[in-house]
Amino acid sequence: MSSPSNRAEPANLDLYLYLLIARVLLVVIFPISGWAKLSNLAGTVTMLANLGTPMPDIAVWFAIGFELVLPVLIILGLFSRWAALGLIVYTACTVILAHRFWEYSGQAQFGQTMSFFKNISVMLGLGFILQFGPGRYALKP
Repeated sequence: MSSPSNRAEPANLDLYLYLLIARVLLVVIFPISGWAKLSNLAGTVTMLANLGTPMPDIAVWFAIGFELVLPVLIILGLFSRWAALGLIVYTACTVILAHRFWEYSGQAQFGQTMSFFKNISVMLGLGFILQFGPGRYALKP
C-alpha cells in the first residue's frame, strides 16, 4: 500500500492554475453585485436605509468600492491577502445587516437563510486566500 505522497499525479495537473480559477469563481459574485448597486444607486440607498444601515448615502459608496475593487485585486493576486480580509469584513457586515434570516418566515426565511450560509461559505473561501495567499499565478503573492 503506497502512501499519499507517493501517489502518481497527472503530468498536466497544475494546482496553481486551479487556484487562479478558484480565486476568480470565488469573487465573481462581488463585481456583479457592485455593478447592480451602481446601476440602481437610488434603489440601493433606499434598501440600505430600510435595513437600518448607518449613513446609507455614504455606505453605498463603500459597498460599491469594496465589491468592485477588492475582487479585482484578488483575481490579479495583488495584495490578495489584504483584499481577502477586506471582503471577509465586508461580507460579515452584509450577513449581519441584510441576511438576518431569523427575522423572516416562510419562503422569505428560506431565501435569507440560503444567502446567509452562502456568505459564510464565501468568507471561509476568502479565509483560505488570507491564510495561504493567491498561489503562483499572481502579480504579487
